[in-house]
Amino acid sequence: MLITGAEIITECLLEQGVDTVFGYPGGAVLNIYDALYKYSDKITHILTAHEQGASHAADGYARSTGKVGVVIATSGPGATNLVTGLATAYMDSIPMVAITGNVTNDLLGRDSFQEVDITGITMPITKHNFIVKNIADLANIIRRAFKIAKSGRPGPVLIDVTKDVTGAKYEYTPMLKQEIPVNTEICSDTIKNIQEILTSAKRPLIYAGGGVILSGADKELVALAEKLDCPVCCSLMGLGGIPASHPLFIGNIGMHGGYETGMATAESDVIITIGARFSDRVAGDRNKFRDGKKIVQFDIDLAEINKNVLIDESIVADLKISIPAVLNGLKQQNHKEWLEQIKQWKNSVVINREDNPEAPPTPAHIIETINSLTSKNDIIVTDVGQHQMWVAQTYKFENPRTFLTSGGLGTMGYGMGAAIGAQTANKDKRVVLFTGDGSFHMNLNELVTVKSYNLPVVIVVMNNTVLGMVRQWQKLFYERRFSQTDPHRATDFVALAKAFGIDAVSIDKTSDVESVLKNAFEMNKPILVDCHISPDANVLPMIPPGKSAHDIITEMD
Repeated sequence: MLITGAEIITECLLEQGVDTVFGYPGGAVLNIYDALYKYSDKITHILTAHEQGASHAADGYARSTGKVGVVIATSGPGATNLVTGLATAYMDSIPMVAITGNVTNDLLGRDSFQEVDITGITMPITKHNFIVKNIADLANIIRRAFKIAKSGRPGPVLIDVTKDVTGAKYEYTPMLKQEIPVNTEICSDTIKNIQEILTSAKRPLIYAGGGVILSGADKELVALAEKLDCPVCCSLMGLGGIPASHPLFIGNIGMHGGYETGMATAESDVIITIGARFSDRVAGDRNKFRDGKKIVQFDIDLAEINKNVLIDESIVADLKISIPAVLNGLKQQNHKEWLEQIKQWKNSVVINREDNPEAPPTPAHIIETINSLTSKNDIIVTDVGQHQMWVAQTYKFENPRTFLTSGGLGTMGYGMGAAIGAQTANKDKRVVLFTGDGSFHMNLNELVTVKSYNLPVVIVVMNNTVLGMVRQWQKLFYERRFSQTDPHRATDFVALAKAFGIDAVSIDKTSDVESVLKNAFEMNKPILVDCHISPDANVLPMIPPGKSAHDIITEMD
């Protein structure tokens, strides 16, 4: 077939199984958008209000499905507007392919209109990137990009294509999508060493991260936990990797994990880390983190071994291969006393979350009510801040790929785009977005996208009128000098949503919570719920940065 470069792009997307792309048109990608017009019966294009929203939508699509998310943007500002979305995906190992246009070959390097070196800009925040200046290279580069995005530790890949390449014609030869090979070779001595460490443990703890979700190894994780009779805590990215209702699940780990998970981490004698990276929000004081214990790490990325915490033994392979290899021949363990100790820790510290019917509702009450109104397959998305941590602490995630949040980069403004991507990909599920008024001010322009495609997202704004998480740190560490965290904004979110054509309701007191939320969920259409909560609601417990579980804060004046 002799077709244009733009048509080669669309044909290659179809080869890779792509049925949905997100983006925003512009001069350098007009040829690509002309091809998408011709292929509109095969590829759905979701037009967002801003390229950053499109990048987060591709991310949400990928996280909720396990497929590669695709985003398209024009040159210059269109391409640079993808940067935060690419960095968000890179930090959380999300498979994405971003296709950007650029000026024609003869205009490169001349400071031409809307020209930017996007491959240079994105080199540190992509798994790989390409610039295509020759149409003969185009098809193979697209195929390579999808393979790179999905193989090993996933991540975003950017393809920058000059406009003359998209307009030129070239012979296109279709190819079948290639399966990504998985390395199944694991050293038998490593397996034996790990088995010996696990069977000798008296107080083992599994620390599961986002790698469990990415590799689809949730069943393998549960099997290992049950064989070891071992408690499991999850990082923010790992929530849903084991059902919250499972008796061995003890909660999320790290700065805002429970007291019991903090103490279990501190007092364990063996930590089995599965698909997690010992971030500073988990390890805190990295020296104390490993005191008196052995650490075993399962990961697909060799670069993660000994990067943050020194490891006693590691196994580098896909978790669906490595966990069964260690399970094979492992004897059933029993740690009844250890599990009972963790239960005692859990019961020893109770965070005060009392409700007053006439007072503003507590975040926990709102989240627990929504938990009761959703199914275990519905998808919860958050922005970043206090509401994100309250959701992680309170909502009961039963399945993988049902919790989408920016973990590594902590991107305020992530949520609306991600919710759009998740709802686009999962029409049979309800998507709920939890956001704060601070985060929502960064992405509320995407309300127009939600309405344009009539996506039945429930948008829950935890509206405390302040930048809550930063303000909480100012309370604790800056003697209550509230510098720029009380912005005195007068935004009426209900009126705003209605201006976009979206129904909206508000919750002002505890007695409103059940009835208002129930009515909101009965509407099978977009709706915003403005929840007026106290500006002094805090995320507790909290381990101060760089500290250990023994320094945990459980109450504040």
